[in-house]
Amino acid sequence: MSEKRKKIYHALVDGATEGLSNKALYEFVVKRCPKTSSKKIVRAALLALTDPDVTDRTVLDTIYALAIKHRMDEIGQGDVSDEQDDTPEVAPSVKSSRKRAASSASPSVSP
Repeated sequence: MSEKRKKIYHALVDGATEGLSNKALYEFVVKRCPKTSSKKIVRAALLALTDPDVTDRTVLDTIYALAIKHRMDEIGQGDVSDEQDDTPEVAPSVKSSRKRAASSASPSVSP
């Protein structure tokens, strides 16, 4: 693990252990690691979630919540162009996709 990620990781765990959460925890991490980004914080949070030495459920829940929030914020920032389009996007049905694939694969038989 790189030194920067270690520093962010320790700031996350220390802040969560002190009882900080949400915005207060994020600000604590940024104060200790001023050149960090949301992406780096999310990656360090994932390391904390997989660390077998971190066993306190409250600390893990707090870090998990922070990681999810900031990951979703990253996704939301990438979709700025989608917000300008008012038409809702609907995922194609798996069933209808299979029907189209099956009908195009089978040869037509004429009487």
